[in-house]
Amino acid sequence: MNDKIELFLSQKALEEIGQHALETFPEECCGVVLTDGDVDRVHRLKNIQNQLHALDPQTYPRTATIAYAMDYKELELVIDEAKRNGAKLKAFYHSHPNHDAYFSDEDKAFASPFGEPTFPGTTQLVVAVYDRAVKEMCAFAWSDQEKDFIKVALTKT
Repeated sequence: MNDKIELFLSQKALEEIGQHALETFPEECCGVVLTDGDVDRVHRLKNIQNQLHALDPQTYPRTATIAYAMDYKELELVIDEAKRNGAKLKAFYHSHPNHDAYFSDEDKAFASPFGEPTFPGTTQLVVAVYDRAVKEMCAFAWSDQEKDFIKVALTKT
């Protein structure tokens, strides 16, 4: 059953993600969590949303204060390196500066541009940051039953 889906992350990984969100505030941060089955490793990715907006504000009307875009080449390199080292992609994360930790329509479009997750089996973590403080972290996973992302339990290990 999909309601049993849970994201297990180490305290260290959660602290690193929170720190990343605080350092980039008031802009969104983004990154991935890799795991070798025992250790979670946070890998920060550059938010290129401002670059996209500067190049083409018509297509990319939002700035990094309310959106994020990962560089797919950078992401591919990180995933390839992880595979070579016996690790795999566990989760994506990004922050919502001055907004709640929900999975927006834009987040869904990034994670499942063709109606199904681009990276099946990974979880999405959203960090709410208000006044330079992490207020909440929520995890979302694809539900085959719902054909959508649903909120799932986030458990510290």
